[in-house]
Amino acid sequence: MKYTASLVKLNIDERIATLRKDALERGIPVADEETLNFLLLTLAATKPKRILEIGTAVGLSAAAMLKACPSAQVTTIELEEERYLEAKKNFVELGVSDRVNAYLGDAGEILSMMNGQFDFVFLDGPKAQYEKYLFDIKRLLTNGGVLFADDVLLYGWVSGVEPTPPKRHSIVEKIRSYLDVVTSDRDFITSVLDVGDGVALSVYWKN
Repeated sequence: MKYTASLVKLNIDERIATLRKDALERGIPVADEETLNFLLLTLAATKPKRILEIGTAVGLSAAAMLKACPSAQVTTIELEEERYLEAKKNFVELGVSDRVNAYLGDAGEILSMMNGQFDFVFLDGPKAQYEKYLFDIKRLLTNGGVLFADDVLLYGWVSGVEPTPPKRHSIVEKIRSYLDVVTSDRDFITSVLDVGDGVALSVYWKN
């Protein structure tokens, strides 16, 4: 474990912590502690009212965000039905279901049909689709809104710290393309950070 990750003291609802442990044991992807801690820190600083999450999994990141932002609403999208149904159950059991609007389906299709504006977007869905989603995410963000994209360094493959397995070259190139596009977009201020498996933190700032 890297030194900075060893310093993380994640402070979340005990029920969410228990469900996270169970999900990890079952091989369900959940944000690691360093990433989740930084996500909650960013939310505490920005205090968003409307949050969009792409990649619900079993709903634990969404629930943690709602616990951290008691007046916020979350709209979340999940492709896999089994995880979507488990997330819905978790939202009820954690007492946040009245503040969640959960969609089942392909995020690319759902985003293209969405209207309204969001103060914060947590992008944690299929990594190869990040660039595809960006057009609609930008359209849906408020001026000053935050885009938090997870897993953008992907085991060190994207940064070149670790060699990319032959079967993973395509996804690595797609993530690099996303990073190139978002960091070059003059409507965003972006930093790519070595937090967890890599975070690209962007603020939509159109003067």
